[in-house]
Amino acid sequence: MPKWFTLLPHTVPRRITDPIVGVLARTGVSPNQLTVLGFLGNVGAGVLAARGEFLAAGLVMLAFASLDLLDGALARATGRASAFGAVLDSTLDRLSEAAVLGGLIFYYASRGDREEVVLCFVAITGSIVVSYVRAQALANGLDLRDGLFTRAERVLLLGGGLIISPILRIILWILAIMSYATVVQRLYVAWGGLRDDRADEEEEP
Repeated sequence: MPKWFTLLPHTVPRRITDPIVGVLARTGVSPNQLTVLGFLGNVGAGVLAARGEFLAAGLVMLAFASLDLLDGALARATGRASAFGAVLDSTLDRLSEAAVLGGLIFYYASRGDREEVVLCFVAITGSIVVSYVRAQALANGLDLRDGLFTRAERVLLLGGGLIISPILRIILWILAIMSYATVVQRLYVAWGGLRDDRADEEEEP
Protein backbone atom coordinates (compact mmCIF):
# COMPACT_ATOMS: atom_id res chain seq x y z
CA MET A 1 0.00 0.00 0.00
CA PRO A 2 1.39 3.47 -0.86
CA LYS A 3 2.16 5.47 2.28
CA TRP A 4 2.67 9.20 2.30
CA PHE A 5 3.23 11.55 5.18
CA THR A 6 1.21 14.35 6.74
CA LEU A 7 2.69 17.78 7.38
CA LEU A 8 1.33 18.13 10.91
CA PRO A 9 0.62 15.53 13.61
CA HIS A 10 -3.03 14.56 14.02
CA THR A 11 -2.87 14.52 17.80
CA VAL A 12 -1.70 16.94 20.47
CA PRO A 13 0.44 15.61 23.36
CA ARG A 14 -1.67 14.69 26.37
CA ARG A 15 0.48 16.80 28.67
CA ILE A 16 -1.02 19.80 26.86
CA THR A 17 -4.63 18.66 26.51
CA ASP A 18 -5.14 16.83 29.83
CA PRO A 19 -5.12 19.92 32.10
CA ILE A 20 -7.58 21.74 29.81
CA VAL A 21 -9.80 18.68 29.45
CA GLY A 22 -9.81 18.28 33.24
CA VAL A 23 -11.18 21.80 33.66
CA LEU A 24 -13.78 21.27 30.94
CA ALA A 25 -14.91 17.99 32.49
CA ARG A 26 -15.55 19.74 35.82
CA THR A 27 -17.78 22.31 34.12
CA GLY A 28 -20.09 19.56 32.88
CA VAL A 29 -19.87 20.62 29.23
CA SER A 30 -20.40 17.70 26.86
CA PRO A 31 -18.13 16.86 23.92
CA ASN A 32 -20.97 17.55 21.48
CA GLN A 33 -21.61 20.94 23.06
CA LEU A 34 -17.92 21.74 22.64
CA THR A 35 -18.13 20.70 18.98
CA VAL A 36 -21.15 22.94 18.37
CA LEU A 37 -19.48 25.84 20.19
CA GLY A 38 -16.45 25.51 17.92
CA PHE A 39 -18.71 25.60 14.87
CA LEU A 40 -20.57 28.69 16.09
CA GLY A 41 -17.26 30.44 16.70
CA ASN A 42 -16.22 29.72 13.12
CA VAL A 43 -19.55 31.10 11.89
CA GLY A 44 -18.68 34.25 13.80
CA ALA A 45 -15.28 34.30 12.11
CA GLY A 46 -17.05 33.99 8.77
CA VAL A 47 -19.22 37.00 9.58
CA LEU A 48 -16.13 39.01 10.50
CA ALA A 49 -14.44 37.94 7.25
CA ALA A 50 -17.51 39.00 5.27
CA ARG A 51 -17.19 42.45 6.84
CA GLY A 52 -13.52 42.66 5.91
CA GLU A 53 -12.34 42.42 9.53
CA PHE A 54 -9.67 39.89 8.65
CA LEU A 55 -7.46 40.16 11.74
CA ALA A 56 -10.37 39.55 14.10
CA ALA A 57 -11.68 36.77 11.83
CA GLY A 58 -8.31 34.98 11.87
CA LEU A 59 -7.96 35.21 15.65
CA VAL A 60 -11.52 34.02 16.27
CA MET A 61 -11.14 31.20 13.74
CA LEU A 62 -7.94 29.87 15.31
CA ALA A 63 -9.32 30.22 18.84
CA PHE A 64 -12.49 28.25 18.15
CA ALA A 65 -10.79 25.76 15.83
CA SER A 66 -8.65 24.79 18.82
CA LEU A 67 -11.78 23.33 20.39
CA ASP A 68 -11.59 20.65 17.71
CA LEU A 69 -8.46 19.40 19.47
CA LEU A 70 -10.35 19.03 22.73
CA ASP A 71 -13.79 17.56 22.00
CA GLY A 72 -12.45 14.11 21.22
CA ALA A 73 -10.10 14.15 24.22
CA LEU A 74 -13.00 15.26 26.44
CA ALA A 75 -15.18 12.46 25.09
CA ARG A 76 -12.52 9.86 25.91
CA ALA A 77 -11.75 11.33 29.33
CA THR A 78 -15.40 11.39 30.39
CA GLY A 79 -16.40 8.10 28.76
CA ARG A 80 -18.86 9.90 26.49
CA ALA A 81 -17.36 9.01 23.12
CA SER A 82 -20.03 7.99 20.63
CA ALA A 83 -20.40 7.19 16.95
CA PHE A 84 -22.81 10.09 16.55
CA GLY A 85 -20.33 12.44 18.18
CA ALA A 86 -17.73 11.47 15.60
CA VAL A 87 -20.21 12.09 12.76
CA LEU A 88 -21.26 15.44 14.24
CA ASP A 89 -17.63 16.49 14.67
CA SER A 90 -16.73 15.63 11.08
CA THR A 91 -19.82 17.35 9.69
CA LEU A 92 -19.33 20.58 11.62
CA ASP A 93 -15.63 20.62 10.75
CA ARG A 94 -16.57 20.85 7.08
CA LEU A 95 -19.21 23.49 7.76
CA SER A 96 -16.76 25.50 9.88
CA GLU A 97 -14.30 25.81 7.01
CA ALA A 98 -17.15 26.60 4.61
CA ALA A 99 -18.42 29.33 6.95
CA VAL A 100 -15.10 31.21 6.95
CA LEU A 101 -14.44 30.76 3.25
CA GLY A 102 -18.07 31.63 2.52
CA GLY A 103 -17.58 34.87 4.43
CA LEU A 104 -14.58 35.62 2.25
CA ILE A 105 -16.62 34.86 -0.89
CA PHE A 106 -19.22 37.41 0.25
CA TYR A 107 -16.52 40.00 0.91
CA TYR A 108 -14.71 39.50 -2.39
CA ALA A 109 -17.92 39.24 -4.42
CA SER A 110 -19.08 42.60 -3.06
CA ARG A 111 -15.81 44.10 -4.31
CA GLY A 112 -15.91 42.37 -7.68
CA ASP A 113 -12.73 40.36 -6.99
CA ARG A 114 -13.54 37.35 -9.18
CA GLU A 115 -10.19 35.61 -8.81
CA GLU A 116 -10.48 35.45 -5.03
CA VAL A 117 -14.11 34.29 -5.26
CA VAL A 118 -13.09 31.39 -7.50
CA LEU A 119 -10.15 30.50 -5.25
CA CYS A 120 -12.39 30.41 -2.17
CA PHE A 121 -14.91 28.22 -3.99
CA VAL A 122 -12.18 25.80 -5.10
CA ALA A 123 -10.80 25.69 -1.55
CA ILE A 124 -14.26 24.90 -0.13
CA THR A 125 -14.94 22.09 -2.59
CA GLY A 126 -11.41 20.74 -2.13
CA SER A 127 -11.90 20.57 1.63
CA ILE A 128 -15.16 18.66 1.20
CA VAL A 129 -13.72 16.19 -1.33
CA VAL A 130 -10.63 15.52 0.82
CA SER A 131 -12.97 14.45 3.62
CA TYR A 132 -15.26 12.56 1.24
CA VAL A 133 -12.42 10.42 -0.12
CA ARG A 134 -11.51 9.39 3.43
CA ALA A 135 -15.14 8.61 4.26
CA GLN A 136 -15.49 6.42 1.17
CA ALA A 137 -12.20 4.65 1.87
CA LEU A 138 -13.34 3.98 5.44
CA ALA A 139 -16.66 2.64 4.17
CA ASN A 140 -14.64 0.14 2.15
CA GLY A 141 -12.52 -0.92 5.12
CA LEU A 142 -9.50 1.39 4.70
CA ASP A 143 -8.73 3.88 7.49
CA LEU A 144 -7.16 6.60 5.36
CA ARG A 145 -5.39 9.26 7.41
CA ASP A 146 -2.70 10.34 4.95
CA GLY A 147 -2.87 13.85 3.60
CA LEU A 148 -0.52 16.72 2.90
CA PHE A 149 -3.27 19.28 3.54
CA THR A 150 -5.76 17.90 6.02
CA ARG A 151 -7.94 20.09 8.25
CA ALA A 152 -5.11 21.11 10.60
CA GLU A 153 -2.94 22.45 7.80
CA ARG A 154 -5.84 24.22 6.12
CA VAL A 155 -7.06 25.88 9.31
CA LEU A 156 -3.64 27.11 10.36
CA LEU A 157 -2.87 28.42 6.89
CA LEU A 158 -6.20 30.21 6.43
CA GLY A 159 -6.15 31.62 9.95
CA GLY A 160 -2.61 32.88 9.44
CA GLY A 161 -3.56 34.35 6.08
CA LEU A 162 -6.45 36.26 7.63
CA ILE A 163 -4.20 37.64 10.36
CA ILE A 164 -1.54 38.65 7.83
CA SER A 165 -4.10 39.80 5.28
CA PRO A 166 -1.69 41.20 2.64
CA ILE A 167 -0.70 37.61 1.81
CA LEU A 168 -4.26 36.25 1.85
CA ARG A 169 -4.53 35.99 -1.93
CA ILE A 170 -1.38 33.85 -2.01
CA ILE A 171 -2.76 31.73 0.83
CA LEU A 172 -5.97 31.13 -1.12
CA TRP A 173 -3.95 29.95 -4.12
CA ILE A 174 -2.04 27.52 -1.87
CA LEU A 175 -5.26 26.25 -0.30
CA ALA A 176 -6.93 25.75 -3.66
CA ILE A 177 -3.99 23.89 -5.19
CA MET A 178 -2.99 21.83 -2.17
CA SER A 179 -6.53 20.77 -1.30
CA TYR A 180 -6.91 19.09 -4.67
CA ALA A 181 -3.35 17.77 -4.54
CA THR A 182 -4.42 16.06 -1.31
CA VAL A 183 -7.48 14.64 -3.06
CA VAL A 184 -5.20 13.09 -5.69
CA GLN A 185 -2.83 11.85 -2.98
CA ARG A 186 -5.62 10.20 -1.01
CA LEU A 187 -7.11 8.61 -4.11
CA TYR A 188 -3.70 7.15 -4.93
CA VAL A 189 -3.22 5.81 -1.40
CA ALA A 190 -6.78 4.43 -1.41
CA TRP A 191 -6.16 2.77 -4.78
CA GLY A 192 -3.07 1.04 -3.43
CA GLY A 193 -4.65 0.06 -0.13
CA LEU A 194 -7.87 -1.30 -1.56
CA ARG A 195 -6.00 -3.09 -4.34
CA ASP A 196 -3.80 -4.79 -1.74
CA ASP A 197 -6.87 -5.82 0.26
CA ARG A 198 -8.45 -7.28 -2.89
CA ALA A 199 -5.27 -9.22 -3.64
CA ASP A 200 -5.19 -10.58 -0.08
CA GLU A 201 -8.79 -11.79 -0.38
CA GLU A 202 -8.11 -13.54 -3.67
CA GLU A 203 -5.11 -15.34 -2.17
CA GLU A 204 -7.09 -16.79 0.73
CA PRO A 205 -7.80 -20.53 0.31
